[in-house]
Amino acid sequence: MNNDVGARLITRRPLPYLLLLMVLVPLFTKAQSQLSPQAKVSLITVGPGDELYSSFGHSALWIYDPVYQLDRAYSYGTFSFQEGNFYVKFLRGTLPYTISVNPLMPQFYYWQQENRSVKEQELNLSLPEKQRLYDFLETNLLPQNREYQYKFFYDNCSTRLADAVKAAMGDRLIFPGYVHETLSFRQWIDRYAYEQKPWSDFGMDLAIGSPSDEVATPEQATFLPDNLSAAFADAKIQTDSLEVPLVMDTRELYTATPEVERGWLTPKIFFWVLAVLIAAFTIWQIKTERLNFVLDKILFTVVGLTGWLILGLWFGTNHGVTEWNWDILWAFPLWVPIVFMFSKTKKPAWFSWYLIAYGVMLLAATGNLLKHNYVLIPILLILVLRVYYLNNSLEKIPSS
Repeated sequence: MNNDVGARLITRRPLPYLLLLMVLVPLFTKAQSQLSPQAKVSLITVGPGDELYSSFGHSALWIYDPVYQLDRAYSYGTFSFQEGNFYVKFLRGTLPYTISVNPLMPQFYYWQQENRSVKEQELNLSLPEKQRLYDFLETNLLPQNREYQYKFFYDNCSTRLADAVKAAMGDRLIFPGYVHETLSFRQWIDRYAYEQKPWSDFGMDLAIGSPSDEVATPEQATFLPDNLSAAFADAKIQTDSLEVPLVMDTRELYTATPEVERGWLTPKIFFWVLAVLIAAFTIWQIKTERLNFVLDKILFTVVGLTGWLILGLWFGTNHGVTEWNWDILWAFPLWVPIVFMFSKTKKPAWFSWYLIAYGVMLLAATGNLLKHNYVLIPILLILVLRVYYLNNSLEKIPSS
């Protein structure tokens, strides 16, 4: 949901967009202290894009005043690639995000070129409420206020817009949140990434822990822009005598064209094929009594390094959703360095007990399958097969 449009316009399509922004920004972004009665406020919802950062869509609040030629689309999903130690901060969850403002049309053309649907929902706010919302956003835009600690599930470019509208409308707003479905945070992510970006989905499933398996409340579910849009469509305004819809008009500004089918090599196919090949190789090794641990050295090195990565995300980051990650049961970090402690001629005296303990952990890891990516099934089968082979083979080698 990150939407650093300015940075990407400059880096991906430099000259035309840079010139366009240089011309339009001074003309259309001059802030006014007061809005006219003709001003309108809209929620802009942008569909998912091809890049990982745009997989879940984007939201912005657009305030347009034809009298003062005011054109300001406010986004809370902006970050800068020029930030010092960018990738370290991004991985640790300490990368600062900010609110930014730009005219809508340059952004709209950018989204259109990326083939992302764009929808406008004009809000039925009174003039005082529009003014309060405008003042709220402009106050947030001040240098001392614009930066905030981004939390993907709990405090992001979508949830901040709902907070802004609530602050402007107070008790008049009846906002139940997204009430059409009840899913966990992980299930919501899977819905967006599983089909279109299966490898990214697999990686995210590995990275996030137990907090992501909590069921999102209707309000928490609005961390996704599409859900926020649906929640706004359901929201009401309490007047003296009746309730009226928050959204007074909806316009589809651009509808994305269907994408071509994506590559066939998904994690599910890859790991099932790998499981079949390793099963055949393991059976051949056992029947021919071959002692060769090259495959195990490679396999459990990858497993161990994955475990250290999970451990780093658990204790070394500030995301809040990478803690209590039980994938560490199968991706056990201590395989590195333990995998280098045995060979065809020697093994540690305690290694058999280690294999038994790891087998128990693999059994415990199957409990994760009910709420996790089912790609774990072939992965666990591979690990069970190789632990069985190791246990049988190393029994013939004297302890050191």
